[in-house]
Amino acid sequence: MTTTASILRAQFSQLKEKNKDNSLLEITQEIIGAGWRLVSAKFYLRKCNKIGSMVSTNGKPIIKNKGFISLGDKVRIWSNFNPTQIYVHKGAKFIVGSNSRINGVHITVKSEVTIGKNVRIAPYVLILDSDFHSATDHFSDGKTSSVTIGDNVWIATKSMILKGVTVGEGAVIAAGSVVTKDVPPYTVVAGVPAKVIKKLHH
Repeated sequence: MTTTASILRAQFSQLKEKNKDNSLLEITQEIIGAGWRLVSAKFYLRKCNKIGSMVSTNGKPIIKNKGFISLGDKVRIWSNFNPTQIYVHKGAKFIVGSNSRINGVHITVKSEVTIGKNVRIAPYVLILDSDFHSATDHFSDGKTSSVTIGDNVWIATKSMILKGVTVGEGAVIAAGSVVTKDVPPYTVVAGVPAKVIKKLHH
C-alpha cells in the first residue's frame, strides 16, 4: 500500500532532478507544501465514500455528503479563489475521474453528477443537476436530471452547467457560458445559452 511518506520521497527525487539549479531549501518547501495538501485532504474529504491515491486539497473546501462521493487518483480539489462547495443529497452520487482538478467550484447533486478524467474546472463555476423547486410552486421539489462531463473537458470561470447536460469529451466551455443542452465532443461553446462557436481538431 502506498504511504504518504513514500509518495513524498518519490516527489522529492523528482523535484531534485527537475530543479537542479534550485536550493535544497526551495525544494524542501515545495515538498512540505505537497505533503500538507495530501494530509489535509484526509481531513477535508473525510465524508467521501471512496478516495483514490494522491488526492489533494488546497484551502478549505466545504463537503456535505448524504449520498455517495467517489474521487479517482490524483484528483485535486482546491479553493484558491473561492472555497469549493460540494453538496450531495440523500441517494445522490458524485463521481470524479482520475487527474481532474476542481478549483473554487459550487456543485449541488440531487441525482448524479459524473466528471471524467483529466477535467479542469475553473473558479466560480456552478454545476446543478436539479431546478431545486418548481417554477410555479416554490415549495415543491423541482425536476432533476443527471449531469455528465466527459474526459479532457475544460470549463472556464463563471460558467453554469445545468441539469440533464452531457458535455462531450475534449469540449471547452468558454467563460461565463450557461450550458442548457448537450455539448458535442471536441467543440468550444460560449454564450447564454451556450452554442457551438468552434470545432476542435483532435
